Amino acid sequence: MREGKEVLGGSSISSRSTNRTSSRTESARSRHDARVVAQTPIDASLHVGFERSEKRFDYSSSIEFNVSNSRDSNVVPCETISAYLQKMQRGSLVQSFGCLIAFDRESFSVIAFSENAAELLELAPVAVPNIEQQEALSFGMDVRSLFRSPGTAAIQKAAGFAESNLLNPILVHSKTCGKPFYAILHRVDVGLVIDLEPVDKDDVPSTAAGALYSYKLAAKAISRLQALPSGNISLLCDVLVREVRELTVYDRVMVFKFHEDEHGEVIAEWCKPDVEPYLGLHYPSTDIPQASRFLFMKNKVRMICDCLAPLVKVVQDEALAQPLSLRGSTLRAPHGCHAQHMANMGSIASLVMSATISEESEEAKSDLLWGQKLWGLVVCHHRSPRFIPFPLRYACELLVQVFCVQLNKELELAAQTKEKHNLQIQTMLCDMILKKSPMGIITQSPNVMDLVKCDGAALYYKNEFSLLGVTPTKEQLKHITQWLLEYHCNSTGLSTDSLMEAGYPRATELGDAVCGMAAVRISSTDFLFWFRSHTAKEIKWGGEKHDPVDKDDGRRMHPRS
Repeated sequence: MREGKEVLGGSSISSRSTNRTSSRTESARSRHDARVVAQTPIDASLHVGFERSEKRFDYSSSIEFNVSNSRDSNVVPCETISAYLQKMQRGSLVQSFGCLIAFDRESFSVIAFSENAAELLELAPVAVPNIEQQEALSFGMDVRSLFRSPGTAAIQKAAGFAESNLLNPILVHSKTCGKPFYAILHRVDVGLVIDLEPVDKDDVPSTAAGALYSYKLAAKAISRLQALPSGNISLLCDVLVREVRELTVYDRVMVFKFHEDEHGEVIAEWCKPDVEPYLGLHYPSTDIPQASRFLFMKNKVRMICDCLAPLVKVVQDEALAQPLSLRGSTLRAPHGCHAQHMANMGSIASLVMSATISEESEEAKSDLLWGQKLWGLVVCHHRSPRFIPFPLRYACELLVQVFCVQLNKELELAAQTKEKHNLQIQTMLCDMILKKSPMGIITQSPNVMDLVKCDGAALYYKNEFSLLGVTPTKEQLKHITQWLLEYHCNSTGLSTDSLMEAGYPRATELGDAVCGMAAVRISSTDFLFWFRSHTAKEIKWGGEKHDPVDKDDGRRMHPRS
């Protein structure tokens, strides 16, 4: 405790506080990475189970089985995990509301396209007498030949940019029919991918402004978000869902927050009166696989127009070594398990935007991705097919980015306030101990319970006990102290969520009043204790996660059924 006093009283409070914060961040990152590694095989196994399920398959039982066996690396082969991850990013399928064309960035020659591209672009085959009919769209042809000159020049310019996505969307017109499209470009390992989304002719005049037009769409909503008083994250989330609803007119808009153990909770919601509310419901971590979360970090907005619509295959040049990466594509198809999940929830269309916050760590200083943490998602659901044009989607993305800036400030302010509060209390408590009046840390205010979230605290000092809140009896505390001195004599203390799991022989005698304990040795025989009760928190799980009577229809596994 003397060392603590020196830290608090010296000039190095700020630097050491920063070091502690950095250490906690590094520790949190390590725990997160461990959970990702543990969950990914479970996600892969569930995906394989869905793909293969032609017999009765129970989703909840499958989760429990995979979680219980996740420690055994042989349960899910590495090949299965690799195939699953490749299918998530290189699934060779896109949604049918648009079409995709990939081309080499040097030669502009087409290397891949979706099978509906020729139809959507209305590319008529060239008919030449006595000569075999030429394909309207084929590998090797110049992608610039598919569009009229203004769009061609814009695509050529974008191809020369390192961050070509910054120029999105580019307004192009099909060369054969003049049909307008938004061309949304992004780079992949083998070239550039163009996602082409049809544009309503009535909207064409307003598209020339590009990102400026998107900002104008979101400007009022952004102003209202920025005008909110600080110190109320709940209000911030409530206003966000209302503003996103005003922009998009979905049946439901939610803020979905990830907890430390990776499961999610709906913490804010706007929905139509005839839609079942999800506010307050929790969902297991497997509902949003880690591979999907990774994609949300790369591609911040994800739209599914119709989860029941047939998907379109992407064909590619045989010279390509592996399937085309679709992780940055706005058209990337949902995998079957997620589409079934949506249908079970009564949602046909969705729009999802990632909410990220800053994460201070050593890695973050050199890696922008590592400097961000996926805090949650903004999720929109609709009960019928729904298409949102790119400028409006980008407007929503801008709004969510402003939300994330505000959220980050709120979280940092709360952390700083808590840190300052704890430092003040530590200073006062250390003063009491150094002035030879340690009983004051229990009997006075503030006290040790203000330092730690707990239900009770106790001080064992010079063979005397002082109790505060919910604690064991003095006789029980005496036995706990003897147990610590005998079995943990070489440590400075003990922290456990369960005394029973820690091996304390009389844990059952403590009942539900005491379960977890943190004990700190303040001298060779004196201890400071904190206790937490064994109080189960009621959590409302969406989809009846633990209902054993839920069964599937005998033909396909039904996620969250």
